[in-house]
Amino acid sequence: MNSDLLNELKEAGVKLVAVSKTIPEEIILDLYHLGHLDFGENKVQELVRKYENLPKDIKWHMIGHLQKNKVKYIAAFVQMIHSVDSFELLEVIQKEAQKYGRIIDILLEVRIAREMTKYGLDKTGLYLLLDKYTKGDFNHVRICGLMGMASFTADETIIHQEFGLLSEFFIDIKSAYFPFAYYFNEISMGMSSDYQIAIQHGATMVRIGSLIFGARNQALKN
Repeated sequence: MNSDLLNELKEAGVKLVAVSKTIPEEIILDLYHLGHLDFGENKVQELVRKYENLPKDIKWHMIGHLQKNKVKYIAAFVQMIHSVDSFELLEVIQKEAQKYGRIIDILLEVRIAREMTKYGLDKTGLYLLLDKYTKGDFNHVRICGLMGMASFTADETIIHQEFGLLSEFFIDIKSAYFPFAYYFNEISMGMSSDYQIAIQHGATMVRIGSLIFGARNQALKN
């Protein structure tokens, strides 16, 4: 485990969501026993399996693309959904959370990258969703902030621009829609290759896997 990274993030006041996709449960437990509780998964099936097998005080984050018909499998326990990219998905989360009498914290995923293969709301879709949300009755869903992924590029100028854009969206939305909401305070951005740039632009959460667990094939051999 990368203790230097853990200390760096702690000193910066940034929450680490340890990306545990494909990582064996015994390795997740190693980090858990060091006191870390926040883990992120990309696939619903793997998330459910690990939830069932691992300690129940782990805080599970759904960070991958989420299909509407899969929400029901995680609604009872998921800590936060980072990847809400449509109003229709928001409606399903509200419906499923209501069944369990829960309030599910979510982040709106914004497409800031130039790569069209990335998921997320564009600017128009983002504000349309927020307009509908504020006019509706979503007492079982709490929008806590924004999530975004930068382009996969070695050009740090582009990464700075994209993370800066997400930060600008956050500030504008906080002022316009959530001026008195204490819970709207999260910007989830930054991964192993660009987390330091993300922190410069106000990230409150980073989603890091390989720098914590090592390369995927290395972790699987442990």
